[in-house]
Amino acid sequence: MTSRRAFIGGSLAIAGQGPMRLAHAQAARGPRVGLISGGTASDSQLLVAALRAGLQGLGYREGENITLDVRHADYSAERAAAHAAELAALKSAVIVANGAGIGPACRLVPSMPVVFLHSGDPVVAGFVDSFARPGRNATGVSLLALDLIPKRIELLAQMRPDMRRLAFLCSPEHPGQQHELRASREAAERFRMTVDYHEARTPAELAAALPTVAAQRPHAAMLFSDALMVGQRKELAAFFLQHNIPSAAGWVGFPEAGHLLSYGPQRPAAWRRLTSFVDKILKGTPPAELPVELPTVIEMAVNRRTATAMKLALPATIVTRADQVFD
Repeated sequence: MTSRRAFIGGSLAIAGQGPMRLAHAQAARGPRVGLISGGTASDSQLLVAALRAGLQGLGYREGENITLDVRHADYSAERAAAHAAELAALKSAVIVANGAGIGPACRLVPSMPVVFLHSGDPVVAGFVDSFARPGRNATGVSLLALDLIPKRIELLAQMRPDMRRLAFLCSPEHPGQQHELRASREAAERFRMTVDYHEARTPAELAAALPTVAAQRPHAAMLFSDALMVGQRKELAAFFLQHNIPSAAGWVGFPEAGHLLSYGPQRPAAWRRLTSFVDKILKGTPPAELPVELPTVIEMAVNRRTATAMKLALPATIVTRADQVFD
C-alpha cells in the first residue's frame, strides 16, 4: 500500500448476562458510556479503538473516571434493541451508536442522550429535527452517504466506460436504507444505467443472494456502507474478483480488502470526533443543543492489483488523486 496523504427493558435485559457482567456493572467508576456497534466485535475493532483513544485524549481513563460498556448488535436490530435496554438499565449517561444501534438507542429510551455516527441524513432517518438544532435526545456525525453516491458511480464509469448495469447490495437493517436506495437509483438514472437491488440481513442471506448477482451479470457493483457489508467485505471482494465485477463503497477498508475503489470520509477520525460530543454531554450540554457535524475532508482509495486482475485501466487522473493506492 502507498499512502499519499492522510485525511482528514431494564432489569430483564441484565438478567441472564452472567455474574461477570453483573460484577462489572457493580464496579463502575465514573459516568457510564455505552457503545452499540451495528456489526460484530471483529468489524468494530478499529472504531472502538478510535473511540477509546479519543476519550483518553480528553482526559478520561477507563476504570478511573469513566466506564465504557461495549456491545455489538451482530447485524441484528433486535439485538441492538436488547443492548439499548440493558445500557439504559445500567444507567448510562450517554450511548454512542452506529448502524443498527442508532434507531433503538434513540427511540427505546427517548430521555437518554445518544451520540451517533450515521452514514446518511439523520434528519431523513428521523434521529434529529435539523442539523443545526437537533432538538431531540441525539446528535453526532453524518457521513454524507447520499451526497457521495454519484461520485462513486462516476469513478466506476471512468474505469469501465461500458458500464450500463449496476448491482446495489445492502442490508435492510441499515438506517435510512430506503433513502440511500432512492438516491442511488436516481444517480444511476442520471448516468443512464439500470439497477438490480439485492438485500440481506445476515451473512447467510448475503451468501444466498450472490448467485443471483452473478447470474444477472452486472457491469459493476455498489455496496452500501452498512455493518453487514463492512463485515463481509473480504468475502465479497473475492466473489467480485471471481466474476470480474468491479465494486465500490464508501470506506477505505473496502479497497484494502480487494474491492476496486472507495470514496468517502475517514471513519476512525469521525469516531474520534464523537468523543467531543460525549465530553460536552457529560459536562451538562443537552444533545438537542449540539449541532450535527459533517466530515470536512473526503478520501479516495483504489486497488491497483484488483484493477489489473480485471483488466481495467486505471486513469492517471484517478491514480494521482487517490489518497491511498493498494498494490
